[in-house]
Amino acid sequence: MADASYSSMLIPLDGSKTSENVLPYARTLARVLGIPVELMETIDIARTATHTAVEKGTHLDTLAGDIERKSENYLRKIAESFSGTTIQCTVARGKAENAIIDKAAADERALIAMATHGRSGISRWLLGSVAEKVLRGARNPLFLVRASQDGQTEGEAHIKAIIVTLDGSELAESVLPSALNLARLLGLEVILFRAYELPATAYYGKEDYLPDYDELKNQVKQEASAYLDAKAAAIKAGGLEKVSSALMEGPGPGEIITYAQKTPNAVVAMCTHGRSGVQRWMLGSVTERVVRHSGNPVLVVRAK
Repeated sequence: MADASYSSMLIPLDGSKTSENVLPYARTLARVLGIPVELMETIDIARTATHTAVEKGTHLDTLAGDIERKSENYLRKIAESFSGTTIQCTVARGKAENAIIDKAAADERALIAMATHGRSGISRWLLGSVAEKVLRGARNPLFLVRASQDGQTEGEAHIKAIIVTLDGSELAESVLPSALNLARLLGLEVILFRAYELPATAYYGKEDYLPDYDELKNQVKQEASAYLDAKAAAIKAGGLEKVSSALMEGPGPGEIITYAQKTPNAVVAMCTHGRSGVQRWMLGSVTERVVRHSGNPVLVVRAK
């Protein structure tokens, strides 16, 4: 049965092993979610032309055709590594980030699954380039895997837990439906995570009044703890048994990354933005920092 959260999965590749680091997770998700998969590679003809000798310029169409055929063969080979799901292979022309965003825009329920960087000849994907532009520009949910040269590309990934990052806001809670559905389907432990710290305004008191910072910090901690306990209880009441919470003192991005690194086989799930007092989570802030520096896969859901 297809997962109600996602209609399909779009997997951008660039022909490199590093971009293929997403494949073990994609195979697991495709099998469990029961959704069709589209493998996609983009050919930037304009970029290719700038690296083609002048005397070969008249044969650019022929060269592009050859590259397309190689890409099609490459994608078909990758498709054979999936089982139990419908696979479509697409070779697009243009800039990779534009092609990915445009393709996914046709259906905002399509999940984009991609590695955060890769290499293929003159092409280089880095967070800060294609992946970052897709992260910023796509309205779709994303499943991002930080790639490495020696990362796994074969078989399926084993996921044991999902760390759901919250900040007390309804916007941040937008990730919960997707995260909990994934937890149900994969039998994952759900870890509700929240980092807390005093807002900067707490340190700017009146000249004749200095607040008790320890008392203020304890109050913030108690409120955050009560919030997590209430959310955990509600989730358990909804039928999920493996639910726990983690509360850490410190800035959001660093605490999320540190906690996730100590939790093997875990996926981080987060909304692209939220609010908590004077703190604001925005693309370019918490989300990008976690994707950039965390070794864990990150499920990103954009708040509506």
